[in-house]
Amino acid sequence: MSHESAMAIQAWALPVVKPLAELDDSELVSAAADGSRDAFDVLVERHRRTVYQVCYRFVNNHEDASDLAQDAFVRAWRGLKNFKGQSALATWLYRIAVNVCLNRLSAKAPAMETIDSTDHVPDLRIEGAQHAMIRQERAAAVRRAIASLPEKQRATLILRTYHDMSHQQIADVLGSSVGAVKANFFHALANLKKILGTEP
Repeated sequence: MSHESAMAIQAWALPVVKPLAELDDSELVSAAADGSRDAFDVLVERHRRTVYQVCYRFVNNHEDASDLAQDAFVRAWRGLKNFKGQSALATWLYRIAVNVCLNRLSAKAPAMETIDSTDHVPDLRIEGAQHAMIRQERAAAVRRAIASLPEKQRATLILRTYHDMSHQQIADVLGSSVGAVKANFFHALANLKKILGTEP
């Protein structure tokens, strides 16, 4: 057998290693659970935006949302060995993020930004300044009202309204039943209407 043939057989026998970015979540979780920080970094990059958005909806403050998202990923890294894959990784990360946010909010009142700089920055050239100010004040009133809801109602409303999750997905994230999620959403809307009705 020639040297080239032997080399070709050796190369064929070696396992093909896919780049981390091409692995699916379950493969990355497995690698990360075995201690690969690089695999976990890919997971963070893949889910960073959605985790941050969940956190932002709870605290309405970019700096706090970044801290909370980072905290959520630290907890995910520490708890990775306990992740059994019974739910999607995204659902598990949502659950961690919601719990981190609820723990923070029960510890201290959230700092509220007066203008949501990522969502509805009014174009003053199109809208009159007065109309733009009314919109800003209304958005701030809605955020204040959501922040004043009981924890489960707030979490349900945020996940349903801003993240377009189904009742079943929310139940998976919150660890409750679909019936409880529907009840919480109904009560959240009713409370929101009541609060906003009393806003000046």
